[in-house]
Amino acid sequence: MNTRMAATIALAAAIMVGASGCTFSANIATQKEYDPSDGVGTTIDDVSVRNVLLITDEGQNLNLVMTVANNSTETVDLEVKWNLDGASGDETITLDGSALTSVGGPDDEQTIVISGTDVIPGALVPLFFTYGGAEGSQIEVPVLDGSLPEYELYLPADSE
Repeated sequence: MNTRMAATIALAAAIMVGASGCTFSANIATQKEYDPSDGVGTTIDDVSVRNVLLITDEGQNLNLVMTVANNSTETVDLEVKWNLDGASGDETITLDGSALTSVGGPDDEQTIVISGTDVIPGALVPLFFTYGGAEGSQIEVPVLDGSLPEYELYLPADSE
């Protein structure tokens, strides 16, 4: 009887180790930092730039769409810089302290349209974000078009 009990315990232990051990060395997906959207993001000190996209109709004008969280209590001027073939420039967005600011949407007060480009949908465009004395961050921003219904409202004003 002892042999049978020992075999049962050994079998149960083997099944338990086999069933739970397969994830022992696997990376846990919730511990990986990623952008769960079509856009990309970055963090510069107390400012989090999220879901950054460029929306275009024919590539001539790019509407910058993003949400920015200012996690400090101070008002911040976020500078966005670009240097593309045929177009370079910079724009500044004022971010209230401890607030979210949406940019580029149909109801948003702040917009940035990059004009005079020949960028096609599907491309990646480098944008540089900085404020105050912060080091800044450059990210590769995807260019999308209005072929999907959720992006039609974000086309540059002259593309409609």
